[in-house]
Amino acid sequence: MLPILDLKRSFNAIKPEVFSAIERIFDRQSFILGQEVSTFETHCDKYLELPEGSCTGCASGTDALLLALMSIDIKPGDEVITTPFTFFATSGTIARLGAVPVFADVDPVTYNINLDDALSKITSKTRAFLPVHLFGQMTALDEDVINAFHDKGIKIIEDAAQAFGACRTSPDKRIMRAGTVGDVGCYSFFPTKNLGGCGDGGMVVTRDKERSERLKKLRVHGSGTTYFHDEIGINSRLDALQAAILDIKLKHLESWNNERRKIADYYKLLFKTNDLTEFITAPAELENNYHIYHQYVIRVKSRRDDLMNYLNERGFAVRVYYPLSLHLQPCFKYLNYHEGDFPESEKLSREVLALPVFPGLKASEQEELITNIADFFRV
Repeated sequence: MLPILDLKRSFNAIKPEVFSAIERIFDRQSFILGQEVSTFETHCDKYLELPEGSCTGCASGTDALLLALMSIDIKPGDEVITTPFTFFATSGTIARLGAVPVFADVDPVTYNINLDDALSKITSKTRAFLPVHLFGQMTALDEDVINAFHDKGIKIIEDAAQAFGACRTSPDKRIMRAGTVGDVGCYSFFPTKNLGGCGDGGMVVTRDKERSERLKKLRVHGSGTTYFHDEIGINSRLDALQAAILDIKLKHLESWNNERRKIADYYKLLFKTNDLTEFITAPAELENNYHIYHQYVIRVKSRRDDLMNYLNERGFAVRVYYPLSLHLQPCFKYLNYHEGDFPESEKLSREVLALPVFPGLKASEQEELITNIADFFRV
């Protein structure tokens, strides 16, 4: 059986260090926020090349999105432009605050939001733009795009839940890291992420010092001083165990991401050598982007579900991310979207298929998988 993800392979190399950190925390009996969290936040500041104090750990990637929206004062009736092709939390947090998710279609090559379509959806009620750096690749948030939103007073919140470590090179050769180029960036440390803990965890980042201080209050019920509340926040704290484990893993992230990129390159080669390019489209890396392949998602031009079932029956775990666009989800029926409103997103839902990608995946395992895919299409 080849799993879609095998966390054990990369964990074995850091197991002694992780267990030592866990023992230290239990000896201290200090589990919420504290030294481990502040240390991890500081190391993330440095890794993301942000000013000290920019990173705020929280309880999940979903909470990171919620906190980010709260920090820019999103209110009921406000409109937030986002993508219909992503995980539910992106639009779910918008709706949770009483705001209105306004969808724009996606680019069929990168699967990320179509920026021209997003700009066309701006109205007098638009308060934020929430792009997703999907599957580990940055949306092309270059200076002109950012200014186009900012000139209209619209804040940019980046959903970088799948893209911690992804980056983009600007025309003037600056490195733009996913989550750091808008007003607020959001990350998830769910165990399956490239940088994942041993449970839920997340982080919200901003270069704005006042907003960062506010975020740190919002995550503890809006309290700057214990039992004194400046505003109504939520309970969303990163715990010490998660922070300690994430801090250890952060040191390995670059090498793990590089390994994912090599796996992606080998998949692409195998598609060519097995004459599969007429049946399958490999994921594309946008020019000037550094894709970290949180998921390796191909497009299958026909019989996607048949192929998925064929592979699953033979012990190869492959999955669909995502089978139903958000604008067609039952809970968003009140938004009055219909099938056909976002054709590219809907087509992706019918064609995408995620193949295994993780540090430690063997070339022989990739070869066996691709051989089975080739066998399917030869029938």
